[in-house]
Amino acid sequence: MTFRSSRWLLATVAAGAVAAAGLGLAHRITTADTGAANSEARNVILINGDGMAAAQREAARLYLAGLDGQLTMDELPYSGQLTTSPHDPTTPITDSAAAATAWATGEKTYNGAISVDVDGKPLPTLGAQAKAAGRATGLVTTAQVTDASPAAFFANTTDRSAQDEIARQYLEVSRPDVILGGGEDWWLPAGNAGAYPDQPAEDRSEASRGTKGDLVAEAEAKGYRYVSTAAQLQVAKGGRLLGLFGNEELFQQRPEGEGDVYAPPVSLATMTEKALSTLSTNRKGFFLLVEEEGIDEFAHENNGTRMLQALGELEKAVAVARTYAATHPDTLLVVTGDHECGGLTVEDTGTSDESGDGVSAEDGPFPIKGSGQSFNLDWTTSGHTGADVPVTAYGPLAEQFTGKHPNTHVHGVLAQVLTR
Repeated sequence: MTFRSSRWLLATVAAGAVAAAGLGLAHRITTADTGAANSEARNVILINGDGMAAAQREAARLYLAGLDGQLTMDELPYSGQLTTSPHDPTTPITDSAAAATAWATGEKTYNGAISVDVDGKPLPTLGAQAKAAGRATGLVTTAQVTDASPAAFFANTTDRSAQDEIARQYLEVSRPDVILGGGEDWWLPAGNAGAYPDQPAEDRSEASRGTKGDLVAEAEAKGYRYVSTAAQLQVAKGGRLLGLFGNEELFQQRPEGEGDVYAPPVSLATMTEKALSTLSTNRKGFFLLVEEEGIDEFAHENNGTRMLQALGELEKAVAVARTYAATHPDTLLVVTGDHECGGLTVEDTGTSDESGDGVSAEDGPFPIKGSGQSFNLDWTTSGHTGADVPVTAYGPLAEQFTGKHPNTHVHGVLAQVLTR
């Protein structure tokens, strides 16, 4: 049996961002708080915990809130389940591109596709439709801003790896008003390092690699304010906003103790708050996609410590969005995941590891907040699985997420707001 102890990292994490989540929200949700369900929706906030299904949410609840506690994302008054299978000729298990395409277009497609159908033909996206309806649009992620999930709402390509083409389409086609996250490498030509140097010590493979010219300069010419640090983001006001805070993702996704780092230069919650303050000036409303990528990436590495840290940062961003929705009753807030990653189970620490070694080994123990108890995480794969994902919602139309639905149902509900 291989038992990958995380004790040496727990003290660091507990002292850091995850423990700091605190979950002491100013506005706790009660059973009577339905998020002004009778109001007419004008704004939509869709939050994606990439790779997050029921086991990830339960592990986060125990770790962050305790045996009798609740996460903000789980307190939202309406809940249901989503299936995630794609229309891929080789597998019933989705990737992020096909899953986000289902949300963004209402059609299932093959893995790797960015809002194109199974024949490679472009599909209308919610981001572009919201813009055509006069709404402000934006995306916030700890991945590259051109990664699969945000890309599906604002671009069309047959291959998710064409991230420089996705960036070009952002500027010249879909024109989201706020773009915040990582991935500066894809906005600059090879050999032209930007705010973040090529081949940094933490990952020598990272370097500028775009083939569409200097897209940062093009963005500025089109009226975007470009920022690359937390301080610059803080003072940025009004208008279009492009913020790229790293070469690639805003973390280093590796197994525990092998150079794994989750320390984004700007937190997901901070980016979410800035995006909301910027987009909310539009009188016709807005659409905002928020994504925490670290859950998926660290689950791929079976790194429970960093996955829990990313879940804590997602929870902070949900709290920001929930506070906004509480004071803006015309806002629909939806929290879900695009797929499950890791085949995760939450187990008792006394349970022997029945699933094997390597990628299927146990991980832990992890403390349960406010108690003397702990739990283990047991991984069964380093890839995605076909497990259903929970969806919780607040605000107008939130009740439409009760029950079990295919992931295309997300598009059906959001389109009622964004395409009119």
